[in-house]
Amino acid sequence: MNVGSLLPRHAQYRGEHLALVCGNTRLSFAQLSGRVNRLANALLALGMTKGDTIAVVMPNCLEVLETYWAGIQIGLVLVPLSPLLRGPALAALLRDSDASAVVLGDGMANDIDAVRGGLPGIAAERYIKMGGLPREGFREYADLVAAERDTAPPVVAIDNDDVFNIVYSSGTTGTPKGIIHTHHIRAMYCTLFASAWRMTPESVVMHAGSLVFNGAFVTLMPALFLGATYVLQARFDAAEFIETVERERVTHVMMVPSQIIAVMSAPNFEPHKLRSLEMLGSVGAPLHREHKDRLTAALPGIFYELYGLTEGVITILDKTEVARKPGSVGGPQPFFETRIVGDGGRDLPAGEVGEIVGRSPLLMPGYHKRPDLTAEAIRDGWMFTGDMGYLDLDGYLFLVDRKKDLIISGGVNVYPKDIEEVVVTHPDVLEAAVFGIPSDKWGEAPVGAVVLRAGARTDADALKLWVNERVGARYQQLCAVVILPEFPRNAAGKTLKRLMRDEYWKDRAVQI
Repeated sequence: MNVGSLLPRHAQYRGEHLALVCGNTRLSFAQLSGRVNRLANALLALGMTKGDTIAVVMPNCLEVLETYWAGIQIGLVLVPLSPLLRGPALAALLRDSDASAVVLGDGMANDIDAVRGGLPGIAAERYIKMGGLPREGFREYADLVAAERDTAPPVVAIDNDDVFNIVYSSGTTGTPKGIIHTHHIRAMYCTLFASAWRMTPESVVMHAGSLVFNGAFVTLMPALFLGATYVLQARFDAAEFIETVERERVTHVMMVPSQIIAVMSAPNFEPHKLRSLEMLGSVGAPLHREHKDRLTAALPGIFYELYGLTEGVITILDKTEVARKPGSVGGPQPFFETRIVGDGGRDLPAGEVGEIVGRSPLLMPGYHKRPDLTAEAIRDGWMFTGDMGYLDLDGYLFLVDRKKDLIISGGVNVYPKDIEEVVVTHPDVLEAAVFGIPSDKWGEAPVGAVVLRAGARTDADALKLWVNERVGARYQQLCAVVILPEFPRNAAGKTLKRLMRDEYWKDRAVQI
């Protein structure tokens, strides 16, 4: 299960096939493999050996993929980190991951210089930076690879259980945890997701989100496995996304909900421009029913929804099931299992809300250096997700809400997603997020944050009244509405409810 063998294999057997499109750069598999070989040889020349950890802290670019494929080819452990991290937060993850080298994006040298004294695990010659002016104390990526051969590096023996990467959780609810994936797990990503998305070697797979987000791997790995063409956008722009899909004849793309909403709201959104798409997947957070219905009406027969944790619990709503189970996030794939449990871990009957637990071939071996958290999350081989949901009589999963987002108001469980589904039906609302704030009377009370469409005429008070007239129960009524120009998000594009909640409560002494 040596995933590092895939690129050399394609370079040999389909070397002229288009492998990668990134901006104006177009590389065949033979060309991409040669570039990756140069970097792999350069890393070996720096003294790096199997099991060493290399951190990648860059925005989307060709060099991110080169570092991924070079690293795994010589048995290094990859640590993708958000380029939004700075200072002590970045240094903490570099230390926790035992990084022995780091590849940095342009403009990050100052931040690293300020903390590198606290990074004894990274030798001076292993600080590698991309672009910008030469700087003392850093190796230039371009110079490093230019000095090396493009021939294959020495073969490194890889076992199934060898670590492929450490992916850190977003940290939206606390300290980020390092999630370990082995070569076997990533090989399962290759095969199982290739099947789920109906990919072929002739597919054209595009990625518009951050490559450091694990959601990128659900299409990146099967594309590498099959030798499909991979189109990488440097950054997400809705209008450019549409034009790129049309120009490159993209067949498969995975997006987060905010990106899907932005595409449908773009001035150049015309369904015929996206007619090459065979699969448009949603990942990272639930896509609200209002947006899902609009998307499937405009682009029928291509929508998939993936619910899952990087730790290895996955369900998929297949494109053939959307009309029949539109509110569901699908069912477990072959070799996957999903249960709903209540207090004490007892299985709950269909229709009853409880905690989602699962197991699969993608299940992590554990959290890096945290056996305590691993034991808490994985019990008897089952991953306890902390998410709430229920199974219907057909075994399809319905996600109620994240356990951490649950609002308890007057002793009643209030699920923000139920309220959000109402808010987004207002014609002036583009996006909605509901969260709880402290209440003297009820313990917690729900607040709605919204982003309005261009030209919207409603205001916060009118929107609050409109929503409260339409929610199903009194305890679901919003105590306030906050209108924001945009939502704060992490590198993966996930909405940071905790940040909005903290900011809202800090700035407003609301007594409810």
